[in-house]
Amino acid sequence: MTWNGDAFGGTKLAVHCGPDLLVYLRDDKPDIPHPGTWDLPGGEREPGEDPPTTGLRELHEEFGLMLPAERVENLTCYPSASGLPTWFGTLEITRSEVKSVRFGDEGQFWLLMPIHAFIEHRLASAALRTRVRNAWQL
Repeated sequence: MTWNGDAFGGTKLAVHCGPDLLVYLRDDKPDIPHPGTWDLPGGEREPGEDPPTTGLRELHEEFGLMLPAERVENLTCYPSASGLPTWFGTLEITRSEVKSVRFGDEGQFWLLMPIHAFIEHRLASAALRTRVRNAWQL
């Protein structure tokens, strides 16, 4: 799907290395959304950003990876409870890129989790589990 310039709230990316997703365990603070849950790179849009740019900026802030927009695939727009739609895409990284991850200051820790395990994990949001399932047609 192609972005038509409409307003959107943010972008999440299912960054994967083969059969594994790059995930992180969110901080367990009561004042943040979804504390203590497994999450994917991404977040809120900043002014002037398109969906891939939002996701890639967040990937850089959260994991230290700088990757080109051409690597973002399967962009899909989803409705959101906040009113503004959100975007979801996939991005494959190499083992070398995994080794260059520099985890930021959001979250407790990161790991590579098998895609199937994320889809079934009770500490991953239902919306993200569905989006990952849809992206891999599982």
